[in-house]
Order: sequence, then C-alpha cells, then structure tokens
Amino acid sequence: MKRILLLSFAATLTLFAYSDMDMDGVDDSVDKCPNTPITDIVDANGCSIKSVITENHFDLILGLAYSQYNYRLNDESDTWTTTAQVDYYRNDFSMQLSTSWYRTDSGDYDDSGMNDTTLAAYYRFNQMAWAPNLTVQLGAGVIFPTYNAQFDNNNADYMGVVNLNYDIDKTTLFGSYSYTYIGDDDVSYTDAAGNPQRIEYQNVNAYSLGAGYHFTPTFYASASYYRSDSIYKSVEDIESLSLYGFYSIDAHWFLTGSYAYGLSDSTSDHYAALRLGYYF
Repeated sequence: MKRILLLSFAATLTLFAYSDMDMDGVDDSVDKCPNTPITDIVDANGCSIKSVITENHFDLILGLAYSQYNYRLNDESDTWTTTAQVDYYRNDFSMQLSTSWYRTDSGDYDDSGMNDTTLAAYYRFNQMAWAPNLTVQLGAGVIFPTYNAQFDNNNADYMGVVNLNYDIDKTTLFGSYSYTYIGDDDVSYTDAAGNPQRIEYQNVNAYSLGAGYHFTPTFYASASYYRSDSIYKSVEDIESLSLYGFYSIDAHWFLTGSYAYGLSDSTSDHYAALRLGYYF
C-alpha cells in the first residue's frame, strides 16, 4: 500500500512540474511566445511559424459583352452576351465555373440561348527558389454541352491550360497556352439548295502573349496578342489584339473591362466587355 501511495505522489509531482497553458507542446518555463493560438504550428521557442487554418474565398462576377461575330454559329452577326462566373480560392488552388447567354442578330434571323458551361480547376506554383519572380499555373477543365446545337451533336470538351507570369517591379510579362479536345460529332447534311454539306471539327490549340502594368494599387492594365485554332477545320485561325483593365473599387467590389480588335476574317472586328465582381 505504501508503494502505491509513493507512486501516486511521484506522478502528481510530475504533472505539476510540467505546464503548457497554451497547449503548443512547449513548456511555459521556456515558451518565449505564450498564448499562441491552438491552430498555429510553433518552433522550439513556442513562437508561431504558420497557421493550420486555411482561408477560403469566393467571388461572383457578372458581365455584358458585345461582338460582331458568333463563334458557335461561325457567322458574322451582332451578338450580345451576358456572362456569369463564380471563383473559389484556397491558398494556391482555385476553381472556376462560368457560363453565358447570347442573343445574336445577323439581319436575316435572330437567335438566342445558352453557350457551353465551363468548370475548371487550377494550381499555382510561385516563389520558387530558382525563379522567385515567376508564377506557373496549371489547369484542367470540362466544357459541358449546354449550347443547343442545331444538329444535336454537341458533346463535352476537355481542356488543359498553362499560364506563366513574370513580375518585374510593377510590370508583369505573361503567356498562356491551352489545348482543348473537341468532343462534338462531325455532321453531314443537305442545305436548302440541295447541296451536300459537311461540318468537321478539330481540337484547338490557343496561346497568348502580353504585358501588364500596375499603375496604382487599385488599377492594373495590360495588352496582349491572342491566336487560336477555330473549332471548325475549314475556318482560319482566330487572331486578335486586346486591352484589359482591372479596377478595385474597395476590399470587395471590383470592375474589369476589355476590348479586342480582330486581325483575321474569322474574328470579330470589335469586341468589348464590362464585368462587375464581388469578392468575399
């Protein structure tokens, strides 16, 4: 019995000899940063290195665009497009869901409906030891067939994206490459004059190069060159020069605007878009 009491007394002394009030694993007697949050990872001195809590952010962006070409119909026509986009951010990971509705007028007919809907995910690599000013972003996505195709041949498409950004003070040099696998079925049909016709699709390579400048902490603008295959084999490449601007209204609201000038016959001569976003 005496032995049991001695063991209990020794255990009690051991418990009272160790004290860790902020439960960070470092004894209070040597803890140089007391009261660190329980969600922080600490060093040998009990001071925070980083938090294990990851912040999640979203934004919602609505916009209106005008072009003189409908790329889905492959037709020169005045086209108004309403866009909707939701983004999710978690550290260097992000996801994007975007869709749009169009109304087009070619003079002979009017047409309207949904365009395809895109869901994509991206991961960003930055602050690399060998290139601290370079940011590399890899992405992949699915383009869902929400567009109501005339021949009911619209299927899901799949894409991969590589984005590069290089920062020099307030200047950013950027480039992008994407490859899209087009899943739409080729179609043979007879036109109104009785002539046989065929629509053939192809996978799409696209790239862009440009430069941007941060004029103020709230205003950024860029200029870029864009070139892409058409989804149709018989149509020349899409080629344009564009201007882009971003303005932060406050901590939550922001505004973007863009203008593009077409360099090829398969591209809208003029394209303009304005979008309003909310970040939370």
